[in-house]
Amino acid sequence: MNPSIDLQQNFTQTLVDMGLAPGVAKLLWMPLPMLLMLIGATVGVLVSVWLERKISAAAQQRIGPEFIGPLGILAPVADGTKLVFKEDVVPANADPWLFTLGPILVVIPVFLSYLIVPFGQRLLISDVGIGIFLWIALSSIAPIGLLMAGYSSNNKYSLLGGLRAAAQSISYEIPLALAALAIVMMSNSLSTVDIVQQQSGYGILGWNVWRQPVGLMLFWIAALAECERIPFDLPEAEEELVAGYQTEYTGMKFGLFYVGSYVNLVLSALMVAVLYFGGWDFPIPIATLAGWLGIGSDNLILQVVMGGLGITMTLLKAYFFIFLAILLRWTVPRVRIDQLLDLGWKFLLPVGLVNLLLTAGLKLALPVAFGG
Repeated sequence: MNPSIDLQQNFTQTLVDMGLAPGVAKLLWMPLPMLLMLIGATVGVLVSVWLERKISAAAQQRIGPEFIGPLGILAPVADGTKLVFKEDVVPANADPWLFTLGPILVVIPVFLSYLIVPFGQRLLISDVGIGIFLWIALSSIAPIGLLMAGYSSNNKYSLLGGLRAAAQSISYEIPLALAALAIVMMSNSLSTVDIVQQQSGYGILGWNVWRQPVGLMLFWIAALAECERIPFDLPEAEEELVAGYQTEYTGMKFGLFYVGSYVNLVLSALMVAVLYFGGWDFPIPIATLAGWLGIGSDNLILQVVMGGLGITMTLLKAYFFIFLAILLRWTVPRVRIDQLLDLGWKFLLPVGLVNLLLTAGLKLALPVAFGG
């Protein structure tokens, strides 16, 4: 059964048992998944911003945020509050409709992509049968918002940033999709839940990272470029374009770009964990752990504990890659725009095609190992 349908039925049935009408119970359920998604993604962004500041400070041998809450944990909250109350300025010669619509088009598709992310075995909003396809389709909408923001600002730096963002996204979406399709081919499914379950049973030995090491490198490099992280932050390079497509934005519109970049980073890290590192799966199979503990693997208490630990495993794997992305910011120099496009079209794209064809061949030759 679809986990999201199961949760919906349990929730509505509980409300009906309390005396509410079935129609009212379903109406109360409708906004709940989206609200949980927004809250979860926002909390993930706040933690990522705090980690960015602390890790960056450690790389530069300084302390970083310290006084706003314990260890400065409330500093991202203070930044967000400040942006909410900042004046919203629209340049005199800008297109007001496109100027406002740009940040919205950047943020909404990324938030919608969280619908298919399985944080645990039965903890996701919607187990869509074409989940990977939906995620790739949604990720292609954000560059339209970036181009719209750069064009509507009536600023040469913003326009250059928007054009760079569009070119960069087109260049790296194809290798990203090719790497994901190799995983889909091995799993025989576009569902993120099926992809994780296909990796379970053998612990760390069953994870796709061992069968798709080239695909992992392709996916991670392309994901960093899609998130516009250094060394691929050409669309907003401060030394060249002031802030690129963000130059004319203030207040909450700028805040949407800021939130969108970190939400996309967390989403990309979660997708790496789901596609290549077993998602909620443990390095040691649950049956083996249950045997060590001397209890049955179908024990209810064990299942509840493992469910909570599964969420922890997913987040730990994701935040490990967020840590790597932050570390790259202080260890790798920014590439030139021509180098960035050459890397995408002349290297990653051919390697992605070869990796996909090789995966298909190995799937036919070694069906047991490659999901035939």
